[in-house]
Amino acid sequence: SGNDNSEALPESIPSAPGTLPHFMEEPDDAYIIKSNPIVLRCKAMPAMQIFFKCNGEWVHQNEHVSEESMDETTGLKVREVFINVTRQQVEDFHGPEDYWCQCVAWSHLGTSKSRKASVRIAYLRKNFEQDPQGKEVPIEGMIVLHCRPPEGVPAAEVEWLKNEEPIDSNLDENIDTRADHNLIIRQARLSDSGNYTCMAANIVAKRRSMSATVVVYVNGGWSSWTEWSNCNARCGRGWQKRSRTCTNPAPLNGGAFCEGMSVQKITCTSLCPVDGNWEVWSEWSVCSPECEHLRVRECIAPPPRNGGKYCEGLSQESENCTEGLCIQDKKPLHEIKSQNIETASDIALYSGLGAAVIAVAVLVVGVTLYRRSQSEYGVDVIDSSALTGGFQTFNFKTVRQGNSLLLNSSMQPDLTVSRTYSGPICLQDPMDKELMTESSLFNPLSDIKVKVQSSFMVSLGVTERAEYHGKAHSGTFPHGNNRAFGTIQARNKATYIQNLSSISTRSELKTTAFFGHLGGRLVVPNTGVSLLIPHGAIPEESSWEIYLAVTQKESSLQPEGTDVLLGPEVTCGPSDLSVSTPFALTIPHCAEVNSEHWNIHLKKRTQQGKWEEVMSVEEETTSCYCLLDPYACHILLNSFGTYALIGEPISECAARQLKVAVFGCLSCNSLDYNLRVYCMDNTPCAFQEVVSDERLQGGQLLEEPKLLHFKGNTFSLQISVLDIPPFLWRIKPFTACQEVPFSRVWGSSQQPLHCAFSLERYTPATTQLSCKICVRQVKGHEQILQIQTSILENERETIAFFAHDDSNFPAQMGPKAFKIPHSIRQRICATFDTPNAKGKDWQMLAQKNSINRNLSYFATQSSPSAVILDLWEARHQHDGDLDSLACALEEIGRTHSKISDITETEIEEPDFNYSRQNGL
Repeated sequence: SGNDNSEALPESIPSAPGTLPHFMEEPDDAYIIKSNPIVLRCKAMPAMQIFFKCNGEWVHQNEHVSEESMDETTGLKVREVFINVTRQQVEDFHGPEDYWCQCVAWSHLGTSKSRKASVRIAYLRKNFEQDPQGKEVPIEGMIVLHCRPPEGVPAAEVEWLKNEEPIDSNLDENIDTRADHNLIIRQARLSDSGNYTCMAANIVAKRRSMSATVVVYVNGGWSSWTEWSNCNARCGRGWQKRSRTCTNPAPLNGGAFCEGMSVQKITCTSLCPVDGNWEVWSEWSVCSPECEHLRVRECIAPPPRNGGKYCEGLSQESENCTEGLCIQDKKPLHEIKSQNIETASDIALYSGLGAAVIAVAVLVVGVTLYRRSQSEYGVDVIDSSALTGGFQTFNFKTVRQGNSLLLNSSMQPDLTVSRTYSGPICLQDPMDKELMTESSLFNPLSDIKVKVQSSFMVSLGVTERAEYHGKAHSGTFPHGNNRAFGTIQARNKATYIQNLSSISTRSELKTTAFFGHLGGRLVVPNTGVSLLIPHGAIPEESSWEIYLAVTQKESSLQPEGTDVLLGPEVTCGPSDLSVSTPFALTIPHCAEVNSEHWNIHLKKRTQQGKWEEVMSVEEETTSCYCLLDPYACHILLNSFGTYALIGEPISECAARQLKVAVFGCLSCNSLDYNLRVYCMDNTPCAFQEVVSDERLQGGQLLEEPKLLHFKGNTFSLQISVLDIPPFLWRIKPFTACQEVPFSRVWGSSQQPLHCAFSLERYTPATTQLSCKICVRQVKGHEQILQIQTSILENERETIAFFAHDDSNFPAQMGPKAFKIPHSIRQRICATFDTPNAKGKDWQMLAQKNSINRNLSYFATQSSPSAVILDLWEARHQHDGDLDSLACALEEIGRTHSKISDITETEIEEPDFNYSRQNGL
């Protein structure tokens, strides 16, 4: 009977009283590597039979290999069974879960089932889902290297290598490799610089990520100031200095050099030595018993001070007071007379010496008084400090009659009146032989020949006197830095105003207007930022005051890692208002649009000041809509607030568009000419900020700005001046090329990067400058700006700053704000919102207007066509290209009469025609 049962189904095996099978070994989970089959084993006691069941089906008896033995302790039967599972079996299985097997054992009492063992094909993909990215971090900063290993079964284990050596986080408390495969260095050290590689491995293979270079840099820090030096003038006014060095610490690995001055100078006054002088002799004393009287004098007129010499000569004199008639010590008179003769000769000697001393003293006093009278300056210079290169306040006072240095010796001065003229004087170098003065300083003394010798020049050892013929140019120079004074001609005021008339000042980067049911458009002039409020978004008989502002200071949104702020931070409000239909907010950006290289997010600031993500530009959502054009992002929103665009580069080919502009102006030294090269985000608001700053510094735009495509590939930026005309201009050695690290350019947020170059002409007769400015990314894009300009501003050609000057129309209300007349807009919406047999035609309208993504957003609107046309209005703010819209309608196959209405009839409306003429 046993043989008959061996071919029967396992369920038919009879059971009898006994013990249930106990599994001594159950099948384990297994992985098939390449094409090698795996073995599953099962062992139970007591067991009459053991069979495997895989994926709910019994495995054929012939595929089992069994072994039977007896347990020596209990005497019960022990059975062990093996089966093979091949790769083909697993691949052929298509079920809701992994391929699995379990074994079932029988005894006389019944059956027992083992655990289910899953069988999976092991693999490891080649490409990492995220490779670690190189970083430049300051010392003691945190380093986070992200690594997402390739997909694999079983999941890959991650190990980090530094310079090909494994990293053991157990040996270094500063390093943590446990957080989701990432490498975290809490406080960067110089020794942490190196090449880092992420290693992923499982039972199948090992994979290496791209290496990431980490550079730990040290920004320079100033040492302590040295003690002030001794005053360089032994007598009178001079200067003393102190210095410091950028060695605490010194910059390393591309760290920034210290900002500020390495040398400070202040004025000092050394007390001049005063030689002592005798006072007049006292009266003779009464005659003493020795027939002598005395007189004395003291060295107090003046006493010697500050190391001056003591008076020469005797402080006491005595002589016979009886002319030899007195008997001294009862001596005979003839002896007394002989002594008197000797005394008389001594008196004569001392009298001669005294007269000589008095004559010398009188001569010294006379010379001193004469020198003092000659050293009176025609201009008294009173200053508080002598820091070179700064602006000091100088007081110019008329002085007494008879001074050879009077401003005009022929003028009769009014001794009862003191005039003070105050203004800036730019000191370029302490050893300059010329004192640069602004001609307008002498406006009250127009057409007067001026001779000036400053006490600054005396204290600095400059003895030559510079003459200036200061003719008044009232109001021609606004005060500011880096301005040429004195010998430079007055600016052409009309040209200056023409250049800068279209620029808003920093206090005007906010626009406010009242809007009603008819809607309108709000623009922040020359920033590329605008707000379109559709017709009907505001309830009837309501009027709302709406504002639009661009943040002027650095944005409060600080991007993380390699993320960058792509445009300005824009606020529209009030935030407590809500509209019935979406409004369109346009924000310029500087990204080179490509979804394979960038992941662009829209973020909004909460009332608590934190930033939260609204959506990704590529995301499908019905809450808002983002349409990314090459230079601007048009966003459909229902709530006001503060918004900004963040770019996350997802490849090294992600590029930012930088606008390169060159400005120039004459330096404080009339022979020098300053070139300032700016690299800023290619957004109108970034350019406007630079232009506003340059206006304050007197800079002029020298060439049409150009675009540079700066890639996120960690290569630095080089700016150089080329082809400077020899024998006419020169530049200091080793200053013609400047290099900026990648991190400074990529992570500069909205702060424009600029490099300054100082060129010097050999002679004032040189008024033309021609050279090339080369701006290039190492192993990347390059732009060359050809500079050909006159340094005399009244001869220079004017270059327009903005292609679209919208400063005259910051706000438009009602029909003037829209390109499409309202009546035509209503007819288009009525036509395309109505579904037909081919589906909702607004989808075709969207497709013809290059709106192919996230159409579900428009489907949720009461009038999808109206929202599409609002988006068209926002995109065509400046061109108003109705022809393209007409062509789109014609391609859809609508009647030509509607197109004729748009292009012929409605374009004659005065409001619409007016807006087209003005390029709005």
